[in-house]
Amino acid sequence: MTAVLVEESIPRVSVARRGLVVVVLAAALVLVCVASLAFGSQRLSAAEVWAGLASGAGDPGAIVRGMRVPRTIIGIAVGAALGIAGALIQGFTRNPLADPGILGVNAGASLGVAVGVAFFGLQAASGYIWFSFAGAILATVLVYLIGTAGRSAPDPMRMTLSGVALGAVMGGVVAAVGLLDPKAFDSMRTWNAGSLTSLTSDVYTVLPFLAIGIVLAFCLAPALNALALGDDLATALGSRVVLTRVLSIVAVTLLCGAATAAAGPIAFVGLMVPHAVRWFVGPHQGWILLGTLFAAPLLLLTADVVGRLVMPTGELPVSIVTAVIGAPVLIALVRRRKASGL
Repeated sequence: MTAVLVEESIPRVSVARRGLVVVVLAAALVLVCVASLAFGSQRLSAAEVWAGLASGAGDPGAIVRGMRVPRTIIGIAVGAALGIAGALIQGFTRNPLADPGILGVNAGASLGVAVGVAFFGLQAASGYIWFSFAGAILATVLVYLIGTAGRSAPDPMRMTLSGVALGAVMGGVVAAVGLLDPKAFDSMRTWNAGSLTSLTSDVYTVLPFLAIGIVLAFCLAPALNALALGDDLATALGSRVVLTRVLSIVAVTLLCGAATAAAGPIAFVGLMVPHAVRWFVGPHQGWILLGTLFAAPLLLLTADVVGRLVMPTGELPVSIVTAVIGAPVLIALVRRRKASGL
């Protein structure tokens, strides 16, 4: 009965339209994955790419199987994680400008990794991923507590301001730690820039955590639909508001902690993608999460391919490309009179 009432309160968007959007996004993601395997700073013919993918022999095999395949897997996993984490944060805080970067979650995860590297000598993701989780949950809890101080529900503006402030502080601490022990961070420079190349040898370490976070997010979709009606009405409909927010924080911690451990701090993906998906599928959280599952890796892999090709020599870190795209989008969102409904 509760689920029916919640469904009826959500503005109608046809299932056919939503399904078409998801199918188009999935098809586009497949094409971008092919491009990710085919294009890079080292040019290979289509025959060489296929031979390297099929046999793994010689230089084409080392490039395609050893570098581009893990990089594509990281792009899919990290993109999906950041996008879904952004949709979750926007849902349980009811803040249209929330995302893991703006609310300081990525900065907290980065701080955790910096502490693990500098003070415990960790260089593998299997070691410092736990520090990344600790930093992510610390930042999430702090921002949420500040945003709800003296209120029954989170205040979007207060959470945004506290997230930006905490993110800046944590970013400064990471920079200071790096200056105090530069040798420990020599191998982490690529990771700190936000790149899909920093964890190609350890890609499978983070995948289970990302999978658990994504599954948990989809399980929370009905509760987030109820939460969008307001805490009082959600409670009246039988939704457990506190449990929903706690489980959402757990899912965001898993997603952001593992994604940051894998690729470093990457901003704006969790902000842009859920908004864009919401424009096409409406405010239903289940469809937003499903669309984001394909759209976020589509954006991240596209940015990665662009970063490989835009420079004559070397590569541009994916975080720089997403920032160039994301900054104008953020400005446009702020200037809108009415943000997309949550």
